[in-house]
Amino acid sequence: MLKIKRIYEAPEPDDGCRILVDRLWPRGISKEKAALDLWLKEIAPSDELRHWFGHVPQRWSGFAQKYRLELQDKTELLQLLREKLSQGPLTLLYAAKDEQHNQAAVLAEVLQE
Repeated sequence: MLKIKRIYEAPEPDDGCRILVDRLWPRGISKEKAALDLWLKEIAPSDELRHWFGHVPQRWSGFAQKYRLELQDKTELLQLLREKLSQGPLTLLYAAKDEQHNQAAVLAEVLQE
């Protein structure tokens, strides 16, 4: 089972392995409150792409396409996530306010393909 959720939501027992997929640590969240198993900042979009997107919904399709291209160079990290997923529930955590337009949504789609 794969799910995505904001890191600001409380951890739940069915989250399974909790992995933060943001390049930057989320504001106002302590490491204890985050209850992470792993912070995989290397799989996050590049700083250049992140700044270009700026969470502007009109740029979403372009962002998703460009992020997918970046992920092609991160096969080892994707394999790690697939291994974690094969071992049980996996929750990809992100900090963005937009629950539909964020890198975790793209990453989840890639992992499910």
